[in-house]
Order: sequence, then structure tokens, then C-alpha cells
Amino acid sequence: MAATCVALLATLAACTSEDDQPPLSPDPVPAPRAEDQLTLAVWGSAIEVATYERLMAEYSARSDTSEVEVVAFADREEAMDAIEAGEVRPDVFMASRRDLSRLREDGRTIPVDELLDERFVEFGDGYARDALLAFSADQRLQCMPFEVSPTVVYYNKDLVDFERMRERGLDAPTSPNRWSFEQFREAAEFATRPRRGTKGVHVDPSLAGLAPFVYAGGGDLFADGEPPTSLAFSEESTREALERTLALLRSGPLTLSDSQLERASALEWFRRGKLAMITGDRSWVPGLRVTQGLEFDVMPIPTIEETATTGELIGFCLARRPVSLSGAADLLVHLISDDVVRPLTRSGSLVPANQQVALSEDFLQPGRLPESATVFTDSVDDMVIPPLLDSWGPLQRAVDELVASLVTAPGVLDLETVTAEIDLASQLVLAPDPVVGEDGEPVEEPQD
Repeated sequence: MAATCVALLATLAACTSEDDQPPLSPDPVPAPRAEDQLTLAVWGSAIEVATYERLMAEYSARSDTSEVEVVAFADREEAMDAIEAGEVRPDVFMASRRDLSRLREDGRTIPVDELLDERFVEFGDGYARDALLAFSADQRLQCMPFEVSPTVVYYNKDLVDFERMRERGLDAPTSPNRWSFEQFREAAEFATRPRRGTKGVHVDPSLAGLAPFVYAGGGDLFADGEPPTSLAFSEESTREALERTLALLRSGPLTLSDSQLERASALEWFRRGKLAMITGDRSWVPGLRVTQGLEFDVMPIPTIEETATTGELIGFCLARRPVSLSGAADLLVHLISDDVVRPLTRSGSLVPANQQVALSEDFLQPGRLPESATVFTDSVDDMVIPPLLDSWGPLQRAVDELVASLVTAPGVLDLETVTAEIDLASQLVLAPDPVVGEDGEPVEEPQD
């Protein structure tokens, strides 16, 4: 009987065709997830912007969750104006360290350290400690450093020939990474040739232009205090640094005249082969490379009392309210990856904060000018990082005319008077008059 049941079940199974089976329901297909439309705000040269656009298009094509639109600006000022006016609301944006305090005060950023930790971003020796500290506040990393570009001295190799200087018994540097202020002056004098219409040196007569020489001379740009309430131009150490620097920069035969600067910028005179030395940063390299007939190299800011310089630090920040926090954080991680840093570095216009890339051929570019590219990376360690201020723009506008007069004012310079005026003008910006109570004592404003 049991055998009959087994045989019957087997027969029924064999007689059941696929057509007799109920139709199967198709597998459920998940609805496509809408991509986050992220906005990245940057500034830079045409080559840099084109590189960002290409790299972000590739990133968007690979990503299942985000599509990135690049909004580009000509410079830092234009980008900041657009962000503050609400003309663009980026999820990730480029920012100068000079603007970090203002961005935080306006509530436009959020710290990035924990978000990067969650994505297993390891800093280690990969980033200069000073660059990370520069973008830190309240013991948190506020933005991720991306570029760190020190101020250096560009020189025309046809006008400043160190080997010929030594043959003539002049004091010329033997190392491409260090020279004294006396050697700097010797080079300016050697290159100044009235018959050929060449001048020796130009340093922008501004707060930013003179700052490297103030620090190299053992002075300070800012008075003690956190945050500072005054510049320190009238302090003895700063005046001494200025005295030595201005003795060269106020020398008419060695420097560009006012009429020359009215006809063309100092950088243009350098490109024409009529100016031997000029201070600047890495962003000039691509333009100088394509200047026909120009052979140039770089040296560090000359040592006066110390080895020091200043420069520009640029990072990427996350907006406080991005379209997608996870998407914006993922984009930030991609921006600091080798896939982005190396192609941008190869453009020649930036010094990457990523030390591994900065020491690679992507940055050093052997066989291309400048030959002494290590001057940029070596000078990063000598950069003096100024305090965080929310008033860089107003401060520069308040003092730059007075600072310029240190270099350009005719006749005998009353250094003591002008430096005191500079400090006073800075105090009106950095330490405006406090609110005074009925007892005549300053009243602290309530904190939010």
C-alpha cells in the first residue's frame, strides 16, 4: 500500500507541467534613489577650474548617491562675497585660512575631524602639523588643509647669476635653500644695470608684502594678546627689522619707480626681463613658464635674524547645512585623495598640503622651471601662522596706505612716527572703543 502511494505521488509529480504552475511574481525592483545634488565652490586659474570640473564629472559618474556641480570664482574675494551674499550655497567650499574666523562666527561651517575619522582618513605624517593646527579651533579641525603656499623670492637667472657674482668676488649664496639679507642685496645691486634698464628687486609695499621680512628680521606683525588688539610695528624688534629691509626697498636705483609701476605691474616687469627679483607664491609658476625667453628660479626669503616667511593656506570646508551631510563628507574625502590632489598639483600652480604628493615628482616636476622647487616645500616649515582674525580685510584697508608709505614716501622717513600711526590705525579695527558704563569703566557685552 505504501509502495502504491509513493508510486502515485511520483506519477502526479511527473504529470505536472510548468504550464500547470501558478505564474511567479517578478522580483521586486527597488526604486532608484535620487542623487544628492551637491555644490562645490572653488577659485583658481582656468587650468585649475577645468581640472576640478573634469574630476568632479568623473566622480559624479562613478557615484550612485551624489552629483557634483562646480561653481568657480576668479579669486578668494569674489568667492567670499558670493557666499556671504547668498548668491551660492555650496555644500563644500574652498576657503582661505584668513577667513576661517569670520566663517565660524557667521555659522557657515562645521568641524570635519569626526566625519573624516568615521571615513578612516589617517593624517599621520601625511600633513604638516602646522597646516592642521592652522585650520583648527576649539580643539577641533574646522576645515581640511589643501594648499599651503609660502612666499618665496623669484629671480631672473639671466640677471642674477650667482656663479658670475662669485667670480667677481661678490657674496653669493652657495645653497639654493638659504641666503642672507646681505647676499639678497648684493644680488639686487648686481642685477641693476641702468644701460639695460633693469632693476634689482620689488616687494609689494603692503602688510602682506612686508610681513615675511618683519618675521625674518626678528620682529612681530601683531602685539601680544589673543586675539591681538594691535599690530606691532612700533615695537623695537619690528622697527629694527624694518630699518634693514627698507634700506634696500627705498633705494631708488635698485627698485621700480612709481612711473614704471603706473605703466605695468611689477610681475609684468619681471616677465619682460626688466626686474631681477620679486616676492610671490607658487600660483605664478604656470604663467612664468610660458613667458618666452624667461629663465627663472626661486630662493627662500633671505635670513635677516631668523629663517621665516609667511604665505597662504587654503582648505576645504563643509557647510553647516549641506544638502546631504554624508554626501558632502564623502566628497571632502575624495577632494583630499590622491585622485584629486595629484592632477591639480601637476598644473604647477599649487603647493599641496599633502606631504606625500608635495615630495613627489607630481610637484617637483624635474626638467621644468623652477629648478629649485624644493624651496617651496622647505619654506613651508618656516611659515609663521598669524592669529585667527575676523577682520583681515578691514585691517588691511586701514593700514596699507600707511604701510606703503614706509617704502614709497619721498625724502627722509620718520620711521618712529609712521609705525606708531600704523599701530594706532590697526587698533581702531582690532580693538574698537569699548562700551563704557556710568562709572566710566568698560562694560563687557553679553555673550550669546
